[in-house]
Amino acid sequence: MLMRTLGRTGLKVAALCLGGNTFGWTTDQTASEAVLDAYLEAGGNFVDTADVYSRWAPGNTGGESETALGAWMAARRNRQAVILATKLGGPMGPGPNDAGLSRLHMMQAVEASLRRLQTDYIDLYQAHWDDRDTPLEETLRAFDDLVRQGKARYIGCSNHVAWRLTRALWESQRGGYVRYECLQPKYNLVIRDEYERELEPLCLEQGLGVIPYSSLASGFLSGKYRRGGELPATARAAGVQKGYMTERGFTVLAAVEKVAAGVGATPAQVALSWLAHRPGITAPIASATTVAQLRELVGGVELRLDADARATLDQASDWRSA
Repeated sequence: MLMRTLGRTGLKVAALCLGGNTFGWTTDQTASEAVLDAYLEAGGNFVDTADVYSRWAPGNTGGESETALGAWMAARRNRQAVILATKLGGPMGPGPNDAGLSRLHMMQAVEASLRRLQTDYIDLYQAHWDDRDTPLEETLRAFDDLVRQGKARYIGCSNHVAWRLTRALWESQRGGYVRYECLQPKYNLVIRDEYERELEPLCLEQGLGVIPYSSLASGFLSGKYRRGGELPATARAAGVQKGYMTERGFTVLAAVEKVAAGVGATPAQVALSWLAHRPGITAPIASATTVAQLRELVGGVELRLDADARATLDQASDWRSA
């Protein structure tokens, strides 16, 4: 599988990051391990999860995805083969200090994640959401301590707006702390402006790695959602209907399907290829619930679209002329 360097670090990661949000939720342990095994067999090494996955599911308390990954790595004894990324900051309990990026919560959260993951270090530890109630200096100094202690190798952030990311980079430089080396934004062919307007030039200028989530628009760009058709019986269908089944969404999907027919690929592979080969993108995050889906995703990263195909997708999804 294609390998890329994560931002300014020396870390080499696969150009497809396997999302772990389904593990312990819509994918049981056996199915999760089959997907993970297939990913490593395909040459992948980069898996992303979060402590809060999947607290939203009835009966879950959070940590289910990390627990599934930890059990798999322990059973396979393959920790050294995996670049493990996880996130903290989401609500993990009812108390006022059970969320956010305070030093107190961060020191508790890392220990809990390490226990669930059955490891003594995290390769990429990320702030899941910005926490404007906690001083950036407190958060970044805590991250710096975790790196110095060997509990985290590198740090990154997710769901940050450009000015806050800029402030965080400045604070790291001012205080001599480790800095965010990558950003995890929502970014796909349907939703481009949130990233491209301000975050893209910032990441390019500062040399940050970019690992977008929702790369396939929660499955919308796979083509299984049709205008006027019945929704798929999936846990994400209601969110897709609200967020992507719009006039713009179906215009973009039509372009994706046109290109897919022309190159002999699936719509999901075309959408993933467009994203994976954008300037500054390190590795799109995409999840799979079956080995067949995983192989399709790998094919998307390996697919190289020509200039005409990319122009068709760019024009259909252009937010500047919308």
